[in-house]
Amino acid sequence: MPNLNLKTEVRIDPAIILVGSIVMLFITGASPYLVAVSLKDMTEDFGGGRTIPSSAFALTYIGSGFGGILMGWVVDRYGFAIPAFTGAIMVSLGGLLTSVVSQPWQLLAIYGVMFGLSGQGALAAPAMANISRWYEQKRAMAVGMVSSGQALAGIIWLPIFGWAVDLIGWRDLYYLFGAVALMVLMPVAWFVRHKPPKVVERATNGLKTTDSEKQIRTRGPASALSNTTIQVTLTIAILGCCLAMAMPLAHLVAFVTDVGHTRIEGATVLSAVLFSAFISRAIFLGLIAGRIGGLWSLLVFSGVQGSMLGLFIICEQLWALYACAILFGLGYGGIFPIYSVAVRDHLPHHQTGWRTGVIFSVGAAAMGVGGWLGGYMFDTTGSYQAPFLIGVMANAFNILLVIWLIARLKPLTSREILKSEVAG
Repeated sequence: MPNLNLKTEVRIDPAIILVGSIVMLFITGASPYLVAVSLKDMTEDFGGGRTIPSSAFALTYIGSGFGGILMGWVVDRYGFAIPAFTGAIMVSLGGLLTSVVSQPWQLLAIYGVMFGLSGQGALAAPAMANISRWYEQKRAMAVGMVSSGQALAGIIWLPIFGWAVDLIGWRDLYYLFGAVALMVLMPVAWFVRHKPPKVVERATNGLKTTDSEKQIRTRGPASALSNTTIQVTLTIAILGCCLAMAMPLAHLVAFVTDVGHTRIEGATVLSAVLFSAFISRAIFLGLIAGRIGGLWSLLVFSGVQGSMLGLFIICEQLWALYACAILFGLGYGGIFPIYSVAVRDHLPHHQTGWRTGVIFSVGAAAMGVGGWLGGYMFDTTGSYQAPFLIGVMANAFNILLVIWLIARLKPLTSREILKSEVAG
């Protein structure tokens, strides 16, 4: 193999993109939590039980899933500038318009299109796919830090929202959020608009780089599984873990108040979940994935999440709720961004944007279904026990698929690689 000098065009310090991406996800990630703290107030205004605000929560993720596919393709082709400005404008306008809605369908439309499709859909998966191209040595840590912006949103915003909704009402809260988002997101979008540097490969001894050498650098060890099989399996696997994680995120505040605690206490329990998720993404994800790989890390995080979701069912005392929340957050926090790492580890790097977008779109849809299902089944049964149990079973399905994928993703031997190349 020839010696290669890799020349990299550096246009901007990657730390600027990293910090800017965190800030954008910190602001836009607040929109689902606005519903979580306003759930009972919206129910009183619109009627129809908790299904309507739960559906708004659901549409955020369903919309963001479809938006993630489109904007993932845009990132692959044009860079992060278009998604950044689109998300900044739509999330800001979504907050302002929600403050004046008078019909349930208006609330659902804003959450589906503005907060979801063109808001988080333009920023969540695209931001993680984009940052994975700015960092090579510490990719998992960079992806984890960017995704931690969403968890940080819950840590900071939830207590503020819980206090403010009682003080000024949910409509004025949305208006203030939209105004703050507009003032912050537009300047930040300008700073993160740059394309990642291109790596120019030069062979110092005059020899051409072979396709096999390119594959080793861009994808890692050749595997017995095809790209399509890996993609489909990851896409199906994310269904289970995301359906499970959505139920506490959408309903934990209401659940805590249902067992006898105040709304502020419920908001701080959910904030504890998100604080742990922030720690998990900012610190543990990079440390764990750097040692055992993306898929093994996914198995660990998913196992912790499913176990704690099951324990929520039997917890009523505040200290026990905090304990479960902290451990649940450590598991939940690592799950979503680790898929981006797994995609970058096992699939072609130049397709990271759209492949991550497809997987995240299915995960987002599952989160939407999970949030809606929690509200629907509460209205049907008068309890969160049944939906939480369904979440535990869905999480177990995810674990089984990840175990299967790990067992099948074994590197090919040199003879097997040669045989596949001859056959191709």
